Amino acid sequence: METKSNLLNQSVHEIFQTVIDESPDVMLVVNPSVNAIEELIDAATEYDGDLPEMRMLADEAILKDVMEDFIIASNTADLIDEGALSLRTTDDSSGNSLLVTDDLVIALVTAGDRVGGLTSDDEEFVDAAYGTYANYWEEAADFSLRTPPISRVRETLGDEISPEAEDDFNSVLSSLETARGDGDGLDEVTISLLVAAKNEALLYDISKWGEDVGIASKATFSRTKTKLEDMGLIGTEKVPIDVGRPRLRLKLANEDLQSADTDQLASVAQGILH
Repeated sequence: METKSNLLNQSVHEIFQTVIDESPDVMLVVNPSVNAIEELIDAATEYDGDLPEMRMLADEAILKDVMEDFIIASNTADLIDEGALSLRTTDDSSGNSLLVTDDLVIALVTAGDRVGGLTSDDEEFVDAAYGTYANYWEEAADFSLRTPPISRVRETLGDEISPEAEDDFNSVLSSLETARGDGDGLDEVTISLLVAAKNEALLYDISKWGEDVGIASKATFSRTKTKLEDMGLIGTEKVPIDVGRPRLRLKLANEDLQSADTDQLASVAQGILH
């Protein structure tokens, strides 16, 4: 079998970019690691051009863990919404991490802190591999991603709250490497409420928007608001309405948050919360 190793010194991100650049019709990603999933989503999201049909066959537990990060999950949802990516799960994650097209097979190999791509373009081997994993794909179960696409989140936030809130939301997300809410970044509900408070939006409006777009329920927004209020990050003031209970307007209550630039809002909030 003829084997070439021209991708050995590339990062996983660069390997994905190189393969996408070659414009295969279908790109199968089999048994990817956490890092490989993240790098594929980043590479595909950044790509300026037509993407191949990307089919990812991954361990369900690994996928669930990666998709706890709102930034990765919402970009993944965008790719799915565009028809560029499909996710399915496998119970057997013991095999190699592979990238398979109808022209080549790349095994993603980790050696210490380096990752390389061992490549084969042997026609008989590639045909057999592609056929095998295409069959696995057909038999695999779909992975259900509940996170909304980031483009829909941004657009509806601008429409339902304000263009300024959309800009602030984008700035806060850009300042974060992850948005998991487990001590490693802020979760999407906390980010939404901080942005709403910075823009003095109503709790009702941000909660309704969050539930409608699919970020979280109104109850989750309410619980998180109470937590942030108890910790002194945000405050509320009652706004009378014609009929029914007064609505609550959100405000930043902490002086450091009030004086922080938008791209520092997350780091200041994390410092208070943790």
